[in-house]
Amino acid sequence: MENGTRIVVVTACPTGVALTYMAANRLLAAAQRLGYLIKIETQGALGSEDILTRKDIGRAHAAIIAADVDIEGLDRFQNVPVLTVGTARAIADPDAVLAQALALPRP
Repeated sequence: MENGTRIVVVTACPTGVALTYMAANRLLAAAQRLGYLIKIETQGALGSEDILTRKDIGRAHAAIIAADVDIEGLDRFQNVPVLTVGTARAIADPDAVLAQALALPRP
């Protein structure tokens, strides 16, 4: 049921615990339901996990930064459309966040 659309995501919150992983889980579930390929890097209390590679980012149709703090490595996303939202929005309406990211023009 994959449609070939690839999305990369980084999630982070001030404490690096609950909201970081809640946003990641909600975006993951929505993307899978919609048939998108998604890879999510979390920058939380345990440090960065599932770090996005240059290849992951280069193949992505869009990137989502769902964070309430500055993330590490933002410069990696120069060649892909980037949508920045807070974790609360990613948790509340992941479908709309995914749609908005995919509607962005390529840089």
